[in-house]
Amino acid sequence: MGERKLKVTDVARDTGLHRNTITLLYKETATRVDLEAIDKLCDYFNCDVKDLFERIEG
Repeated sequence: MGERKLKVTDVARDTGLHRNTITLLYKETATRVDLEAIDKLCDYFNCDVKDLFERIEG
């Protein structure tokens, strides 16, 4: 979103996802994500799941 200078509102409107879902993902505070949301974001950004997420061992 930052690279494309998109607002949470833009992505929410275009994907049909709730603003809160996108905000939590953008701020990296989400604890779980619906598979449908991941699929919509991958379609929207024309990317793979690996481009959206990074696994950090804790």
